[in-house]
Amino acid sequence: MVLKQVPQKQLDSVSKKYTNGKKNNYFYFLVFLFSSLLYSQTTIKGTIKDKNNETISFANVILKPQNSTAIIAYCYANENGQYTLKTDKTGDFLLFISSLSHKTFLKNITITSESKELVEDAILEYEAKEINEIIVSADRPITIKKDTITFDAKSFAQGNEQTVEDLLKKIPGLTVSDDGTIKVGNQEIEKVMIDGDDLFEKGYKILAKNMPANPIDKVELYQKYSNNKHLKGIEESEKVALNLTLKDDFKRQWFGNMQLGYGIVSENRYEVKSNLMNFGKKNKYYFLTNLNNIGLDAVGDINHLIRPFRYNEPASIGDNQSAFSLLSLGGSSPNFKENRVNFNNAEMLSLNSIFTISSKIKLKALGFLSSDEINFYRNSFNSFSVGATNFENKENYLGKNAKKSGFGKLDFTYDISKTKTFEITSKYNNSDENNKSTILFNDDLLAERLHSNNQLIDQKAVYTNKFKEKKVFILSARYINEKTPQNYAVNQFIYQDLFSDNANNLIQNSQNKMQFAGFEAHILDRKKNGNLLELKAGNQYRNDALTTSFQLKNNETIVNEPSNYQNLTQYQTNDLYVNGKYIFKYKKISYNSELEVHQLYNGLHNSNSKTSQTPFFINPKMGLEWEINKKNKINTAYSYNTSNATILEVYNNYIQTGFRSFTKGTGEFNQLEASNLMLNYTLGNWGDKFFANTFVMYVKNHDFFSTNSILDQNYSQTDKIIIKDREFFSFSSNIDKYFRAISSNLKFTFGGSKSNYKNIVNNSDFREIKGNSVNYGLELRSGFRGIFNYHLGSKWNYNEIITTISNSFTNNMSFLDLSFIMNDKINFQMQTERYYFGNLEKQNNTYYFLDLEARYVVKENKLTFTLSGNNLFDNKTFKNYSISDINVSKTEYRLQPRYVLLKMEFRF
Repeated sequence: MVLKQVPQKQLDSVSKKYTNGKKNNYFYFLVFLFSSLLYSQTTIKGTIKDKNNETISFANVILKPQNSTAIIAYCYANENGQYTLKTDKTGDFLLFISSLSHKTFLKNITITSESKELVEDAILEYEAKEINEIIVSADRPITIKKDTITFDAKSFAQGNEQTVEDLLKKIPGLTVSDDGTIKVGNQEIEKVMIDGDDLFEKGYKILAKNMPANPIDKVELYQKYSNNKHLKGIEESEKVALNLTLKDDFKRQWFGNMQLGYGIVSENRYEVKSNLMNFGKKNKYYFLTNLNNIGLDAVGDINHLIRPFRYNEPASIGDNQSAFSLLSLGGSSPNFKENRVNFNNAEMLSLNSIFTISSKIKLKALGFLSSDEINFYRNSFNSFSVGATNFENKENYLGKNAKKSGFGKLDFTYDISKTKTFEITSKYNNSDENNKSTILFNDDLLAERLHSNNQLIDQKAVYTNKFKEKKVFILSARYINEKTPQNYAVNQFIYQDLFSDNANNLIQNSQNKMQFAGFEAHILDRKKNGNLLELKAGNQYRNDALTTSFQLKNNETIVNEPSNYQNLTQYQTNDLYVNGKYIFKYKKISYNSELEVHQLYNGLHNSNSKTSQTPFFINPKMGLEWEINKKNKINTAYSYNTSNATILEVYNNYIQTGFRSFTKGTGEFNQLEASNLMLNYTLGNWGDKFFANTFVMYVKNHDFFSTNSILDQNYSQTDKIIIKDREFFSFSSNIDKYFRAISSNLKFTFGGSKSNYKNIVNNSDFREIKGNSVNYGLELRSGFRGIFNYHLGSKWNYNEIITTISNSFTNNMSFLDLSFIMNDKINFQMQTERYYFGNLEKQNNTYYFLDLEARYVVKENKLTFTLSGNNLFDNKTFKNYSISDINVSKTEYRLQPRYVLLKMEFRF
């Protein structure tokens, strides 16, 4: 959605009493509704012509104060040469009107408080110029050149941006989620580069959450982006990426910032972060660190940095390979802002460099060290009801997770020639976790201990040869070695109904060792008529060695090692494959057909049994894309997939996966078949004033993994089984609309899903489970250039599970964020949230939150003081409600208490 910079109307005065003692954020909605009635502004309009009285279309119209370069307002003339400008400013101004091949028109204008409408027609003189290359150079906030859209950062900055992430939130068409994921429309970006160089790939959240925004000059959006430069214009790419260009003052020199914050209300609250950068022409350096215990995630999901996943992209071999861990403590967090429930003590250091050794050789080095200690508090009440089995469980859970990670990466790129490149990527990761938890389970007090480790070595080599203008050959190879050992212990024994032994504690040691090796040859041939032929052939080998040792103990004495709770499984898969793909284009229709041929060689060694198989299967895919016109596009695709089982499905004995849960695989080979159908319709383009997108997907699993479970109050024991026919249907639709009258974007989302599957519980017959969900919401974000901006919205979520009975709930979350830029020195932000849970008791089903931040700039781009307050209503706990096919759960989480931080930021 392209936000035109129509100036805001001035907010004169709004007041409303906060009555009845309730923390009711509807007060803020009234502020917005009434403020639209209190604006006062002047309209400047006219017609632009040449000396022959012919109208001039699409001329630039800019209003600036005299003796200043600041832009007060701007617009473009329409196809009839007519323009309209609106401003709430008064004083003496210059009106600039310019068009290619014409002299710029200038006129002095005085606007008083009495001015309501001014008519300023313009006649532009023809000016002949010899142009070797057309370069549009103007103070435009948005320029478009082929597949690159450039946003002028200063045109969208509102003065309160601290990080790159804050700036990107203000740019139309870009969406930044709470966890830092950046999307263009509905598509996540590939990376965030700096002056054309990429440091973090899919781990771009590290940069966006930490790098200061003030050095940014332009934000470039690359459409149809290719991660391999030789594939630009050849591969069929819908990927997008961002590039940040720096202001001249920040190039080829060291600069950065340091921010120190300490709690002045709550003790021992702190935040320390710093950035040190130098982006030269040859070498680039970016060092950053962050320490905090206020729940702030300064890096996002680090796994995206360690294991960037690119689906079905040339040379992406091995991206979907990783070793599996069997156990984790703590469970999932609520659908809630993470920093409110994250009791952390995080320390992070990242050292990143790019060295241009010569015109042909470039080396990128990245190092990442982090440690964190997270405390987790949860109280839950679960009501289980399956047939004749009914019971209730209560859990009071206190957990602590201490984690240390070290990650290093080297990228070596050698441009053999202008058409040939050789790349080597080497990664190493080592993470160590110590988890402790105390659980009051009904009347039993249990203590869990889990030690986990992850060791990863990842090597990849890619050779690219663009042997003709539109033909590329790629050869890639990869080797991965990963280990995930875990040691688990529970100090109490609550499994008397499962084991008859005289035990009072248990331990389980496990390890999954994974090795992957593969190579792939890929040819892309773009025909003169636009058609594309792709041929791919390769071989991928994976070996998993899973071992588990389960012991029942009385104090330190082992009393039993149940044979059906021990695993010694080795699983090997070798996939020899050939893939052919052809995209045929005729006028505005593009037809895509693809065929994958797989010959598998599987080997399974479980304890004393050893089996093998050689399945052969073909996966066909086809798709159709129809560009009806520039505003309407339909895309549909169908595929039939056969997939091979993983190590987590083929082991043959039970593994403990939680303090009261045990899971067992099938013990045999499995290939599962599924059909997928997709339909996508878009109206407009994401940068238009109106854009709508609808996505529909239907999946039919002809075979799927379900469960046969024994459910008891003190334990659950689950066997994986294969059942026929599972269906899943989902749809999502979103609409973006820009309203010029209020300089705001409206976004409306609507979606839902239906599913049905079967399982077995407590030796029942097959139980059919149906699930339905609906979600919808809207949000409105302003783009004013003045003192005041807002962002408000509301989201609803309905879920229903139907077995022999029906359970459902509806939740709602609403928010209102206000921003006030009083002047160049003072600004403040207010964030409010309201959560409503329909199935909780009335006194605990509604929660209000208020966060405030005030900032005082002592010296621009040098010294700033900030006062921030979080959870000012001081909510202590937070409850939510969830359902499944076997239980209803009410869970209470402890929240970060109210705190106020005084911060000082120094930039250099």
